[in-house]
Amino acid sequence: MRRTLIVLIALCTASLALAQSQSFSSLEERMTAKDFRAAGLEKLSDAELAALNAWIERNIRLADPVGGAAPASGQVPAAAATAPSAEESQVGFENARREEFSSSIKGSFKGWFGKTKFELENGQVWQQVEEDRYPMNVENPTVWIEPGAFNSWRLRIEGYNRTTPVKRIR
Repeated sequence: MRRTLIVLIALCTASLALAQSQSFSSLEERMTAKDFRAAGLEKLSDAELAALNAWIERNIRLADPVGGAAPASGQVPAAAATAPSAEESQVGFENARREEFSSSIKGSFKGWFGKTKFELENGQVWQQVEEDRYPMNVENPTVWIEPGAFNSWRLRIEGYNRTTPVKRIR
């Protein structure tokens, strides 16, 4: 796992020039078969590999807004277009998987103002736990939900360096 992480970080760093091109090439296209196996990536399922490629594409393009424009609105990476698995649909509930994930909020989002409910595109509904306030005005924002300490969760809007504690209610 550690070797895979090191390879992925090196790929992301070295791929900045590739991000300036208009098309994205997947890990399978970028790596030799030997490097792909050495990184342990052959162990990933097709869905896991697609999610990893989508993450790399999103983050490389966001890191270099000049050359690597973000995908046009309405475009969804193949991994994000698939329906969540039964395991993913339980994220946020007791005894469920605790991994960071992303979704989005459709339409205009004005921020959080204490006990705000966040209805995500994937069907999940999360609610603020604390009364903190953070106004913003964004359209169709990508939302990251991250596990925190003591079985808690934190919500972050992509492009903003602020989080709020949340709990899943539906």
